[in-house]
Amino acid sequence: MKRIAVFGYSIMSLEVMSRLNEDQYSLVFIAKDESEADVVAEKGFETKIIDFRNDEALKSIGIGTDVDIIFCFYPKDSDNVFLTISARAIDKTITIVAIVDDPESAEKLLAAGANKIIDPYEICGRKTHDMLAKPDITNILDAAVFGRHDLHIAQIEIPEGSYLENTRTSELRLDEEHNLILIGVVDKESGEALHFVIGEKEYTLNAGDVLVVLGPSREIRAFKEEVETV
Repeated sequence: MKRIAVFGYSIMSLEVMSRLNEDQYSLVFIAKDESEADVVAEKGFETKIIDFRNDEALKSIGIGTDVDIIFCFYPKDSDNVFLTISARAIDKTITIVAIVDDPESAEKLLAAGANKIIDPYEICGRKTHDMLAKPDITNILDAAVFGRHDLHIAQIEIPEGSYLENTRTSELRLDEEHNLILIGVVDKESGEALHFVIGEKEYTLNAGDVLVVLGPSREIRAFKEEVETV
């Protein structure tokens, strides 16, 4: 189980913590004072109060030992840069994810040692564009992906006699009937390559073809049982 330390109180940090699967991650929120710690603790999260500018304090919460990932969610880019530099100096292998308020700070964070930069304005811009330009795909993602913690990718082979034989990919309606997203198809007649269904030609399914789907494990199991019923 990976250990994650989250720095910086914000709507985004709370949202990230609430969405992380408790079976896969152990979370600790690093608060700046008791009032902040109390608010987060009331939501059921482990909290610790330290001065992130003190290297010994960072080590005391597990950086350099048992913390695998840190999220730098301070509102000031300068604080996130400082934390990134300090954490990277202590642990060369730790994964650092940082938010930026000013896009120009992204290069500073990367130079400081961040592995991944999150620009919330860019994310909102892309989301708005997708809602206008690709509403169908956006609706599918909202319904089947966002808010779910147990997403998996699975390969489901179509056996002989399955009801899916001779079905066209456009007729599957996996998002409506199974809360799944069809990513692609491996057409056995044309080889082992995965053909993505969005933006490529339509396929007629045959026995031996493989569907690659994304979704919650429960829905995947139910669909797999349905497909394998002959």
